Amino acid sequence: MTYRIISIIGGSDSNHDVLELAEQTGAEIAKRGVTLACGGLGGVMEAACRGAKKFNGLTIGILPTEMKEHANEFVDIVIPTGLGYARNFLVAKAGDAVIALDGSAGTLSEIAIAWFSDRPIVALTKSGGWAQKLAGTQIDGRRNDVVHSAETPREAVQMVFDALNWK
Repeated sequence: MTYRIISIIGGSDSNHDVLELAEQTGAEIAKRGVTLACGGLGGVMEAACRGAKKFNGLTIGILPTEMKEHANEFVDIVIPTGLGYARNFLVAKAGDAVIALDGSAGTLSEIAIAWFSDRPIVALTKSGGWAQKLAGTQIDGRRNDVVHSAETPREAVQMVFDALNWK
């Protein structure tokens, strides 16, 4: 069985409104029967996992530390890496696509890795951070694709389905 996976990336210290968007995004992913992958810690990651669990979704947390206990309580499959920020590479690669909310430098690195890996990238524009800054933009001139710009969690997940021709 092949799992469809969407990676959620974003701020570990985002505000309440962004966390609400993340929770709604996780819920939308689970409603579609897709597995959610993330960095497994707090903030956007925890909120997205919480949303997915409300609809019996499967969640994967790829941790920067070596301690499984560091994962948020809504992660089903914990992958402790001990890689620090290098785990961002694994988070971006784990998903068939990436949805970004808010975010600082770590999120920026994951967006770049997703782009290099030919993963569709969707940014929730209302969330701020690097997601808002890069929404609708071309990462660089080597390709013509852009970071998809979504206004709602439902639209973001639908954009992933459209980009990957998922039914």
